[in-house]
Amino acid sequence: MMINQKIKFDFVFLGQSVLKYQVPLDIFTTINKIYEQNFHNLAPANQQLVGKIENEHSLFYHGADQTKMKNHNMLSRNVTDYFMTMFKHYLTFNKIKDYDTHLNSIWVNEMKQHEYNPAHIHRGMLFTGLSSVMILKLPSTFGREYSAKQVQQNGRLQILGAANGQFAKIDYQPPMNLRDFYIFPYDMRHCVYPFNGTNETRRTLAANCDVQFDPIKNRGAI
Repeated sequence: MMINQKIKFDFVFLGQSVLKYQVPLDIFTTINKIYEQNFHNLAPANQQLVGKIENEHSLFYHGADQTKMKNHNMLSRNVTDYFMTMFKHYLTFNKIKDYDTHLNSIWVNEMKQHEYNPAHIHRGMLFTGLSSVMILKLPSTFGREYSAKQVQQNGRLQILGAANGQFAKIDYQPPMNLRDFYIFPYDMRHCVYPFNGTNETRRTLAANCDVQFDPIKNRGAI
């Protein structure tokens, strides 16, 4: 689909790479449409997640643990192909070679005011892999910032790194824009802060992709 096109992205290094993409409008529109049209038939994902969020629903699951959720796919082929293309682009950018990938799970978090997602990491069938966050819908306001108003945090994503040194960037709190798509490793802690003052919701998608590779062979890869 996009494998032969030049992919535009931004890059932040926090000890490991965070790559930011802009989702094509057709993919963005299709995902929102599938979610909204099938909302009442979607499997709740709360039992597998740490978020303090009422509405967490799965769009795709192909994992080893069938006790909490059975394998299913609500997404069209062009959407799942898009995710795999972007995950492979991330691995290519980071010079990872001789790997196998497996799309594990995709779900949507629809946050209301006062809900939040505490700091956490992801995993799939493996402990090695890639997490992601896609911005699907934003409220017109995140409400009142009660202190340090110059630092906007309500409703914001924060990705926590493991870089060292006095000039190292240790966290990343990006501006919130529709169609933004962030990819980063499973073991990078991240969180979402609560917001207030509105009945509108904040909708994001998360996707997990297992990556099996040999870290010894990839050490110092160029």
